[in-house]
Amino acid sequence: MDGADGGWCVKPPVFDYLRVDTVDEAVELLAKYGEDARVLAGGQSLLPMLNMRLAQPRVLIDITRCAGLDRISAGGALEVGAAVTQAALERRGTLQAESPLLARALPHISHFQVRSRGTVCGSIAHAEPSAELPLVLAALNGSVSLRSRKGRRELGAGAFFTGMLATARRADELVEAVRFPLAGQGERQGFSEFSLRHGDFAVVALAASVTPARIRLAVGGVDDRPRVVEWPRLSGSALDDGLNELAWSLDARNDPHASARQRRQLVRRLGRELIGVLCA
Repeated sequence: MDGADGGWCVKPPVFDYLRVDTVDEAVELLAKYGEDARVLAGGQSLLPMLNMRLAQPRVLIDITRCAGLDRISAGGALEVGAAVTQAALERRGTLQAESPLLARALPHISHFQVRSRGTVCGSIAHAEPSAELPLVLAALNGSVSLRSRKGRRELGAGAFFTGMLATARRADELVEAVRFPLAGQGERQGFSEFSLRHGDFAVVALAASVTPARIRLAVGGVDDRPRVVEWPRLSGSALDDGLNELAWSLDARNDPHASARQRRQLVRRLGRELIGVLCA
């Protein structure tokens, strides 16, 4: 809309703001409003979408004070609640031992001001193809815990991400937590990213997990969602062939940041370097 000075100003649409104290309250509201509701946790993805009117909810449900959603626990996996910020996870003293891949990827996410407000689950729910956390979840074969009034269900990353900014979450479901498998004995994990400036979205990002028996590699920033391949311990020309086949299988496209050719070449080069370090 036009601003008073003749320029352009962007304002969100009118909506009702509801702050809840429990998950039960949140899922009741999601059951009532469905597609007309949006969940607010950190707001780093949602608020710009509201301002640009890419999202126009009738109701905004604030879950930041819900009991229990600010917890991080490590059992069989590192479980991160929906209100946990990226900065809180980054500061976790045991993170490097629990998930070296997360520890390496988190500093690449935007800037510390954004990480201090943005939530882990919010980034995964937003499903931006160039974002680091969806890529890490896919690389580790992690899962998303969804809660509705009807109950809970668990989806693996491969089933949860369905396309660009699209997931399998139903309109009445809350992303209650995400689970990152803990690093196994003898497993080495690594992360590599190319962006035009620090804090920008990745042009290409790679996350890898290597064990004595296999290589698992995930690519972000090229396709409409993270793409994952798993190979035996390839090396030499066999690894080059595998990376070349992967690069050509991706739906790389030209945009103002890079050409499709440049993206494929980055997959090959960064992949070779990352896997070489992990397999050394």
